[in-house]
Amino acid sequence: MRSPQSVDALENLGRARLSTSFFMRDFLYSEIANHHGLRNVPNDPDLAIKAGTQLCEQLLEPLQDVWGRLAIRSAYRSQEINALGNEKGYNCGSNERNAARHIWDMRDGSGGMGAMACVVVPRFTDLYEQGADWRAMAYWIHNHLPYSELQFFPKLCAFNIGWQERPRRAIHSYIEPAGNLIEPGLPPNGEFASHYTDLQP
Repeated sequence: MRSPQSVDALENLGRARLSTSFFMRDFLYSEIANHHGLRNVPNDPDLAIKAGTQLCEQLLEPLQDVWGRLAIRSAYRSQEINALGNEKGYNCGSNERNAARHIWDMRDGSGGMGAMACVVVPRFTDLYEQGADWRAMAYWIHNHLPYSELQFFPKLCAFNIGWQERPRRAIHSYIEPAGNLIEPGLPPNGEFASHYTDLQP
């Protein structure tokens, strides 16, 4: 598939079904693109769809099946939009850092494919605002899903969740206690279940 050059072509890209619940259109919205009047569409739609399908099937669908509907905060970024976000200080890493992460149609330095989305889990947001520890969600994902990276943020307890061909299995947080929760490569750990047993639906 070519990069869309018309409304019809963009609509067709948006109709690409990535999993049971998700379509490509769900991941194309960008506040940066909207504010600056730019397009946020992939140069390589086939690679973006392939990577996004793995993100949705391996991570987002099973997360939603257990915890309820997900809200997508930020997901796919074109190289142009991500570079602008980095230049303007909009909390976007460099294109090299976001390759195979938010830039779904750009392979990482090792040639690996990947995709990332920033999501909010409304049910867990409510629990978090009532005092639940963000680590409950982090440990649940660690024990149940084949994620590559997680990064947690204070607002709404939103978090980046990434799938990659060669998963790093690392968790970082900007919520206290901030820093690295799980170093790369740690396997699932049954002892972590105590953090989420009382909250899991």
